[in-house]
Amino acid sequence: MIAWLAVFIGGGMGSLARYAIGLGVKRLLPTVIFPWATLSANLLATAFLAWLILRAGLHTTGKDHWHALLAIGFCGGFSTMSAFNAENHQLLNNGLYLYAALNILLTLVGGVLLFLLFARST
Repeated sequence: MIAWLAVFIGGGMGSLARYAIGLGVKRLLPTVIFPWATLSANLLATAFLAWLILRAGLHTTGKDHWHALLAIGFCGGFSTMSAFNAENHQLLNNGLYLYAALNILLTLVGGVLLFLLFARST
């Protein structure tokens, strides 16, 4: 039961962080077409998850509640695959194929590279 509560709280905190990044990017770049907020949130969530797993050892036994709160809850609420896909769909529908390809490349390759970076530094 405590794990459920930890996921709930972490997910709420992650969602709020994601919302704050969206507001910040919208304020800094009000007319930019590229989905910088989603890209930033996804890469930051990936970097934090990589750090949690590879550096903080959050996947080890005895840290189940922290894993539920931070890895599952916070990172799950902070990152957003649905917005990533919706924004790519919108870019493609608007004929912005290069932007869509760049967004896909930066998100997927960037995420894998972040995990490799943290794995190398352990």
